[in-house]
Amino acid sequence: MALLPRIMHAKKIVSRSVSGLAKSVPKGYFAVYVGEDQKKRFVVPISYLNEPSVQELLSKAEEEFGFDHPMGGLTIPCREDIFINLTSCLNAF
Repeated sequence: MALLPRIMHAKKIVSRSVSGLAKSVPKGYFAVYVGEDQKKRFVVPISYLNEPSVQELLSKAEEEFGFDHPMGGLTIPCREDIFINLTSCLNAF
């Protein structure tokens, strides 16, 4: 899949998942729920949507949940430690 369509698709997923949550998330960020058993909420910059690794996680989320996320926000099927490692690497740039 080309980069631009993946970015547009990722934005579509995020916009649907955070509708109604905008007041609890700072402008320029979005909330995600991560974890296998117990989900933990993370607020991450929207700029992460440009990152191929985040786009891959969003694709996995779409495959597993479609647009019906059980937490009411975007749920990513990923272990919490892997997500923290990924975001730490992205923060380093």
